[in-house]
Amino acid sequence: MSDMKQIKVGIIGGAGYTGGEAVRLLINHPNVELVYVHSNSNGGNRISDVHTDLLGDTDLRFTDAPIDQLPPVEVMFLCVGHGDARKFMEANHIAPEVRVIDLSQDFRIAPDTAIDGHEFVYGLPEQYREQIKAARNIANPGCFATCLQLALLPLAANGLILGDVHISATTGSTGAGQKLASTSHFSWRANNLSTYKVFEHQHLREVGQMIRSFEPAYDGAVNFIPYRGDFTRGIIASVYTDFAGTLDEAQRIYRDYYATAAFTHVSDTPIALKQVVNTNKCLVHLTVHEGKLLIMSVIDNLLKGASGQAVQNMNLMCGLPETAGLRLKPLAF
Repeated sequence: MSDMKQIKVGIIGGAGYTGGEAVRLLINHPNVELVYVHSNSNGGNRISDVHTDLLGDTDLRFTDAPIDQLPPVEVMFLCVGHGDARKFMEANHIAPEVRVIDLSQDFRIAPDTAIDGHEFVYGLPEQYREQIKAARNIANPGCFATCLQLALLPLAANGLILGDVHISATTGSTGAGQKLASTSHFSWRANNLSTYKVFEHQHLREVGQMIRSFEPAYDGAVNFIPYRGDFTRGIIASVYTDFAGTLDEAQRIYRDYYATAAFTHVSDTPIALKQVVNTNKCLVHLTVHEGKLLIMSVIDNLLKGASGQAVQNMNLMCGLPETAGLRLKPLAF
């Protein structure tokens, strides 16, 4: 497709955090015409009444019209809850020529990657760029899964994950979704830190699937302790495992693997969340200590961990520059 082509795009489930981020990106994307934003709960309301930062940026209104009555689009983003994407695909006929990018977990894990003739490709560009370019449907990775896989991917690709992997990672409150819960109240979350789903977080399945795609016989443990952070956006992860090489060797492995990556970069100096918040970047920093390799990894959970990566996948699928609409300014202060 030409760089000047305007791709007609629709969003299903546009009132939540990932839907709002998708709207913000797509109304500013140079190659996109955002045709509709669907919401069962906000039909007829201005998008800027829900996502109030968009006042002055768009006059679009949410629609709650039946899917078969909506204007045709070339790409459809499913920004609905886990379990709801599969229900949506079962309840609605989506023409095979429509590219579907699902931000839920419904089609990420084999063998449950297909429905009614729609086969979903796992959308981690750093691993599956060529498959994504040829795909009709994408299962967008989870936020923790993205941050952790990008920390481990160069090791796995070189067959160097030989022992157990140990992970601690902290996410902002937006990672819990927009629906209010006891642990997402400001009065509970502020000045607080807590763990949840220790050793059992659902994104571990994606990390294990990635490792085994390179190392089928891998039988080590991936130990993951997730934390709820006292901030709104971002994930910072510390990942360590056995490593027999030097720091120079580790850096060479990572730099070589990510040499052509559009958004993943290896930093020589320690990294911090503010370097990636409000961007589609992942930064990694390496340390070797007494036979262990420590990989620090940071992303914005709503962008590289969700809607930004979804737009990156759309760009690849539609033959656009991979960075189109994603040259975003980090929050330095």
